[in-house]
Amino acid sequence: MLYHSIYSAENDSKKWICFIHGAGGNSSIWFNQVRFFKAYFNVLLIDLRGHGKSEVSPEGTEYTFNIIIDDILNVLDENKIKKSHFVGISLGSILIQKMLQKHSSRVEKIGLGGAILNLNLQSRFLMIMGKLTQSILPFIWIYTFFAYVIMPYKAHRNSRALFIKEAKKISHNEFKRWYRLTANILPVLKRIRDKEVRTPILYIMGSQDYMFLPFVKKFVAVHESSSLITLANSGHVVNIDQPEEFNSQLLSFLLKD
Repeated sequence: MLYHSIYSAENDSKKWICFIHGAGGNSSIWFNQVRFFKAYFNVLLIDLRGHGKSEVSPEGTEYTFNIIIDDILNVLDENKIKKSHFVGISLGSILIQKMLQKHSSRVEKIGLGGAILNLNLQSRFLMIMGKLTQSILPFIWIYTFFAYVIMPYKAHRNSRALFIKEAKKISHNEFKRWYRLTANILPVLKRIRDKEVRTPILYIMGSQDYMFLPFVKKFVAVHESSSLITLANSGHVVNIDQPEEFNSQLLSFLLKD
């Protein structure tokens, strides 16, 4: 069972909101969201395999998206959560959208920051470079380089520093397992883009998220159930770069009938 934390709603609400972090992070990246959202919902934070306080998988374990999604569903079942809002960042956005394809009955509304729907040439080059160097370089060197490329500006300093700090807690073998999972991500992203869903999805993207924002704009333009809000002076990890605006926009979306 994945490590998870629950914060009961202060208004006695029966509704849930579940937060899913990205690769290399953990549930601590949602510190700006917990206090705000527990005033309206029961809050569930989950640490993915090998991240945060969740245990490392046995040697030889290979990850698939279905395995990771089953981990999340097991946490919901353990806590008797039949349905929840879901909020994800970066890789967490992929997991939630992938889960929606087969388990839409467990999902109310979705809020996604730093959403990944496709990879541009630069991000594809980074993936290839990571694959070639992961066996010869310390993973934290690779991760740190990625963090500076994806979050290069002064406004991203806090989010970049937090992700590097938390990534240092992951073992090298665990990094390689997650990297092998994400190295074959393009077919997964294509299926997400091609499938029309009815579940309302709000993409909250930073205006400086230059790698991924253009794809989200194209996607939202042709999917009626999706909408986009772009926050100025913010990058890939928008919930840390602009927490107050992120919280406000997400709450308005979740409470809207």
